[in-house]
Amino acid sequence: MRWRGGRRSGNIDDRRGLGPVAGGLGVGGVVLALIGYFVFGIDPTTTLSVVDGAGAPAAQSASVRGAPDDEAGQFVDVIETSTAEVWAELFEQSGQTYEPPAAMVLYEQATGTRCGTGQAAMGPFYCPADRSVYLDLSFWDDLENKFGAGGEAARAYVIAHEIAHHVQSLTGQMDQARRLGSQGAESGAVRLELQADCYAGVWAARAEAASGGAVALGPDDIAEGLAAASAIGDDTLQRQSQGRVVPDAFTHGSSAQRMAWFRRGAETGDPNACDTFNAARL
Repeated sequence: MRWRGGRRSGNIDDRRGLGPVAGGLGVGGVVLALIGYFVFGIDPTTTLSVVDGAGAPAAQSASVRGAPDDEAGQFVDVIETSTAEVWAELFEQSGQTYEPPAAMVLYEQATGTRCGTGQAAMGPFYCPADRSVYLDLSFWDDLENKFGAGGEAARAYVIAHEIAHHVQSLTGQMDQARRLGSQGAESGAVRLELQADCYAGVWAARAEAASGGAVALGPDDIAEGLAAASAIGDDTLQRQSQGRVVPDAFTHGSSAQRMAWFRRGAETGDPNACDTFNAARL
C-alpha cells in the first residue's frame, strides 16, 4: 500500500502516554455497553441514542494536537487526511461541504469521550457526540493476531470504516439506523455497518485520484481489506466465541455480506451504490 509522502492534516489528538483517563458519565453511562466494535460486535454508534452528550470528557491537558512524529501516528494522520480528501470531493459534487471529524484521538488503555469512557478493549469507535474517532493503536496487534487480518491496508480499512460512521452522522443515516433497531440480520445496525464497509471501499477506490497518487491501494491491498472484513463478520465471530451462529443477534452482518459491500464500494467508487437502507437484499 502506498501512503508515505501522503498529505497530513494534523487532525490528531495524541493522548498516548497519558495513562488511563476516565471521562465523566451522565445518565447514559451504562452505554459503555459501547462494547467493542471488533471485539464484541456492537458498535458505539448503534447504542448512543440514549447518551448523546451525556458524558463529559475528562481534561486532557497533556495531549498533543497536530501531526505525530512516529510512523504509526503518521500512518493514521495520512489515512484520515486521505479520507477527508475523498469525502470533500464527493460532498462538493452533491452541493454540500464536508466537515472532517473533530479529531482522530490516539490513546492508550482508556480515555474520556462525550460518549463515556473509551477503553482499548472496545476496539476503534466513533463518538457522534464529539464527532471524533478513537483508536488505541494496540488494536493493530489484535487485528493481526486475534482476527488474522494484518497489514497496512487492513488497518486503513478500519480507519476508513470509522470515518464512514462520521459521514453517516453528517448525512443523517445514523439516525435512520437507530429507528430500525440495533440487532438482527435486517436491523438498522447491520445496515449501518454494511454501508460503512461500502463507504470504506469507496475511499479505497478514490484515494489515489484524490491524493494525486500519494495514497493508493492496489488489488493486493483490496484483498487485504476483504480479508479483514471477512474476519470480523458476525457469523465468524459467533462461531469462534460460542460455536454457533445466531442471526437474530447480528449487529454488523455476516462475513460474506461485509466482504460483498466493501467490494461493491471498491469496484464502483460510488457512494450511491452503498444504499443498504433501501437494498432489497443485504
